[in-house]
Amino acid sequence: MAPVASKANPLLSKVPWRRIILRRISGGSTARAPSSSTAAESETVIAGTKFLDTFSEEFEIGSRKITLETGKIARFANGAVVLAMEETKVLSTVASAKSDGTRDFLPLTVEYQEKQFAQGMIPNTFMRREGAPKERELLCGRLIDRPIRPLFPPGFYHEVQVMSSVLSSDGKQDPDVMAANATSAALMLSDIPWGGPIGVIRIGRISGQFIVNPSVDELSLSDLNLVYACTRDKTLMIDVQAREISEKDLEAALRLAHPEAVKYLEPQIRLAGKAGKQKKEYKLSMVSEETYEKIRSLAEAPIEAVFTDPTYGKFERGEALDNITQDVKKKLEEECDEEGLKVLSKTVDTVRKKVVRRRIIGEGLRVDGRRLDEVRPLYCEAGNLPVLHGSSIFNRGDTQVLCTVTLGAPGEAQRLDSLVGPPSKRFMLHYSFPPFCINEVGKRVGLNRREVGHGTLAEKALLAVLPPEDDCPYTVRVNAEVMASDGSTSMASVCAGSMALMDAGIPLGEHVAGLSVGLVSETDPSTGEITDYRILTDILGLEDHLGDMDFKIAGTRNGVTAIQLDIKPAGIPLDIICKSLESARKVTLKYSNDAIRLIGPLGALKIKIEEETGGRISVSDGLLTIVAKNQSVLDKVMEKIEFIVGREIVKGGIYKGVVTSIKEYGAFVEFNGGQQGLLHISELSHEPVSRVSDVVSVGQVLNVMCIGLDVRGNINLSLKATLPKLGSNTDPAVVESVAPVLQTPKVWKPDNNVQKEQESKDEQPMGVGESLSSIVIRSAAECDDEEKSAGLNRSSKGEVPMDAKKLKLGMEVTAKVHQIRAQGLVLDLGGGIHGMFRFETGSRRDFEVGEEMRVKCSSFSSKGIPVMTLVRK
Repeated sequence: MAPVASKANPLLSKVPWRRIILRRISGGSTARAPSSSTAAESETVIAGTKFLDTFSEEFEIGSRKITLETGKIARFANGAVVLAMEETKVLSTVASAKSDGTRDFLPLTVEYQEKQFAQGMIPNTFMRREGAPKERELLCGRLIDRPIRPLFPPGFYHEVQVMSSVLSSDGKQDPDVMAANATSAALMLSDIPWGGPIGVIRIGRISGQFIVNPSVDELSLSDLNLVYACTRDKTLMIDVQAREISEKDLEAALRLAHPEAVKYLEPQIRLAGKAGKQKKEYKLSMVSEETYEKIRSLAEAPIEAVFTDPTYGKFERGEALDNITQDVKKKLEEECDEEGLKVLSKTVDTVRKKVVRRRIIGEGLRVDGRRLDEVRPLYCEAGNLPVLHGSSIFNRGDTQVLCTVTLGAPGEAQRLDSLVGPPSKRFMLHYSFPPFCINEVGKRVGLNRREVGHGTLAEKALLAVLPPEDDCPYTVRVNAEVMASDGSTSMASVCAGSMALMDAGIPLGEHVAGLSVGLVSETDPSTGEITDYRILTDILGLEDHLGDMDFKIAGTRNGVTAIQLDIKPAGIPLDIICKSLESARKVTLKYSNDAIRLIGPLGALKIKIEEETGGRISVSDGLLTIVAKNQSVLDKVMEKIEFIVGREIVKGGIYKGVVTSIKEYGAFVEFNGGQQGLLHISELSHEPVSRVSDVVSVGQVLNVMCIGLDVRGNINLSLKATLPKLGSNTDPAVVESVAPVLQTPKVWKPDNNVQKEQESKDEQPMGVGESLSSIVIRSAAECDDEEKSAGLNRSSKGEVPMDAKKLKLGMEVTAKVHQIRAQGLVLDLGGGIHGMFRFETGSRRDFEVGEEMRVKCSSFSSKGIPVMTLVRK
């Protein structure tokens, strides 16, 4: 920037000072322009300039150009790096508290944020600003936290905060992996002690070909989404979502991911060499050898006695261990050992860890007496809450999860407000870990990072086997409620969720199971290399706490659907990870739019139907979806929709209507959402009809068939076309009938052998002499046992046994009262046929079961059940 010209600005002419110093930011070193005391230059406003040091590194991974830059923004942070890939840029900063931490854990917090300005949009909220962290932001924060946490030195308990935010997004790259790499680089630049750098990479697969750093569009086509984090020679984190990928192919992807992730390391090291700070000497909270040996000598023997007794349950074992800690505390208080009392809890925990690990590696014995590859006893139950759409209970040892499934309309899908990815999702799994499941007291407030992470893992595991959206257009919510926890509750949620989905009738492609695999290892103190290890199948909560690894893996008989690997030491060799896959597999093998007129003004009719029936209705792109909690509600909604929505009128289509008026030549019927049709007297019955009122009455509900249009475009209807013709073996309602446009609701059928056998029988061609029953006039719920009805084949008056093909409108029969209900009677017409008789206002209701009565067939219900009226004597 050149010095400001000597021409005075009139707006600044009265400013008392005459010299203005301006700063300039540009690449290069920091400098100031020399000043002059000459009289001529005193009239010139001289600009001082300041140059900020900016450093960057450029490299390429998977055909993507990547840039690391520091020094331009967030200069006061302990470490700050902007990582750019094409037009997507992410800023990661780190800071550490200066005061010593009086705690025995690392208070590391990671916050990831996606603000809408990054894609040039204003938040669609009332306050027009971002609110509480969304699920995706919590998950991305966990993705950053998991690989960096194990690399902080033991005893470093100072508070550390990582903040990652997306500065700009072109929608092509997912910023989550970029934020993890930027965080690693920021830690390398800071003075915080940390054992990095790390590299984080994403691998996809399309048509059998692996893709490094796939774009968002490529991920939508990929059957694998692998996020892999590592140091130069050890694995730190694995996160997988896949569509039943084989263990062999997954191992190949891991082998490819490691060298690609390592490519991130050298640029970070070079950048730290240019702009990094000297690592600061932080005070580490370490236990002295003398104090450790003192506490170990007091606690080791009783702790080993507890761990060698497999009869202890979770809480009995925990109580016994707490009593040991209290006994040691009393002895230290008697000796006034202040140092020992300060580190008692941490030291006793270290003694427990060494006892358990020694027994597992040396003797192959676990805390509960199981073999290393033995799974705890299983118990499962489906349909335990029959009122719900689907439910199940899954127990593995003392771990218990209750899962429920709720089906909703497509419009109830969750809306996602993310920079990348789909705008909504129709399948959700919500995991809940209440305090009572571990017999503790606690508060339930807001989204919990752990619950969100576990629920997402189980959701990914089940997502791979869901049917396509065309076959399953509904929104599905699974609630996984942890009832008791003793390890691996997320994998128990996978098992329970799979059963609950099947109980709801959703045709899953395969059964899904999951479990956790643990690792216990011995390392060389001088080199840190693992010298011996044991892999544990189906770990307890205690084994998770005292072990080195929690490797959660879920899948089907065909392959893996989800993986989450978290470790405690500073990395595990990839070879050990690949061997753990086999240990897990041994267990996991087990209307045209114009036709839809329902919405109305502000959805008034839709809301009215939903309030009256309890069902839910969704209309989108010509598709009308009904969601109901049971068949009764579904029938009510369907009936109302058929009257209000209407259907495209098709010749041969059968419709339900109401007689609105009767004329000498026929009756007018309102049907199909308010349309009028003429039911001519000649179309009332196969038999001659002298008066229309003898067959139908105003207000009567009928099933009529459209038989065409007259020359004026009026709709002609027929009642006799839906009734059986005397002496005919065919069903007039079936011959040349056309399916109406209103689609039959898709019902997900349970997968069982009985259902398949029945379907196979139904698909077989009819044999000679067989014919379809003209009318379905009874249901399984209303029919008596066949033996009971066999005795009613002939009435007391010697009438010919009733036959469904002979029953027609106006026919009189002698019936017996079979059941007495609130609104009418169920009548036994003989021959196994049942009909219904409705009570009329002021009519007789004091009937008795078995009483005979003379009735006449006046109509048929929508299900083909004959409606009878009393013959007046």
